[in-house]
Amino acid sequence: MTDNTPTCHRLPGRTAVITGAAGGIGLATARRLASEGARVVCADIDEKAGQAAANEVGGLFVRTDVTDPTQVEALFKAANDTYGSVDIAFNNAGISPPDDDSILTTGLDAWKRVQEVNLTSVYLCCKAALPYMRAQGKGSIINTASFVAVLGSATSQISYTASKGGVLAMSRELGVQFARDGIRVNALCPGPVNTPLLKELFAKDPERAARRLVHVPVGRFAEAEEIAAAVAFLASDDASFVNAAEFLVDGGISGAYVTPL
Repeated sequence: MTDNTPTCHRLPGRTAVITGAAGGIGLATARRLASEGARVVCADIDEKAGQAAANEVGGLFVRTDVTDPTQVEALFKAANDTYGSVDIAFNNAGISPPDDDSILTTGLDAWKRVQEVNLTSVYLCCKAALPYMRAQGKGSIINTASFVAVLGSATSQISYTASKGGVLAMSRELGVQFARDGIRVNALCPGPVNTPLLKELFAKDPERAARRLVHVPVGRFAEAEEIAAAVAFLASDDASFVNAAEFLVDGGISGAYVTPL
């Protein structure tokens, strides 16, 4: 793994709102964006861990249920009221519960719950962030999709996969619609990441873990810091011509047919 310690300071004075900031990719990104000078607003439903994340990066914590329109609007208002702008929205909150499995066994309640958290929340966050960015004439929205938005899998998580495909399509649409307002919208598509969520899933089913790992050309899962580095790039002016993109950070899994032995 390469060293992802930032060598530049690309985000001074910019306000970044991160959902799902209490752990995993969200926490790693909060640390990375703060290290590059951003003022970070950490949003999470986990009050204790979310506050700890905000304290660590010297930012603001706003407890937020990302499926609640009123709370999402309050989140972005708090960011703007506190820091004077909303420059970066990393809409990252998501779930992958064990009852989301094959379409043959996944119930409607499980389907709806995943769609609400993974897809509807991104809709709500974009809807809340865009007016601030349009008023400023600039902004970067990064929505967490997944490599499963472009690949199918026999180890199915049907609602998760469908939700991430929706995030990808919506991000493309918004990137096109608001490009001339100075706003870029991109879908970040990570491969499997070594986060607590993945560890929990694979601890319960080692065979599923082995089946997935064999398809990654680099022979390992990503670290959250590697995904955070991609977010920092997309948030920065280094990505000024990257818009409406399917930004894959997947170790080559989406390009592989047969992987090395």
